Amino acid sequence: MEAFKFRRQQQIGSYIADFACFEKRLIIELDGGQHSIDIEKDKQRDDWLRSEGFEVVRFWNTDVFENIEGVLEAIRNRLLAPSLGPSHQGMEDGDRSKY
Repeated sequence: MEAFKFRRQQQIGSYIADFACFEKRLIIELDGGQHSIDIEKDKQRDDWLRSEGFEVVRFWNTDVFENIEGVLEAIRNRLLAPSLGPSHQGMEDGDRSKY
């Protein structure tokens, strides 16, 4: 996408990212219903990934199925936005990307 390469099911530390763009330090996660149950586990995972310099963006599976163009546009916007440096913390806990 926009000449940025993503790796699918990429191991980072002890976690597996759904999609990872190392050039932009961006991780895209696609979440099913089980993620609404185990929120604390996702928070710990995202906190660790952020501490390693990644931005984590999550989308619900239903968003992908019902509005793929909106999801792709949100990802494209993240890729083209200027990096905010190591202090950037990404989304607030529990938020999913909005488009």
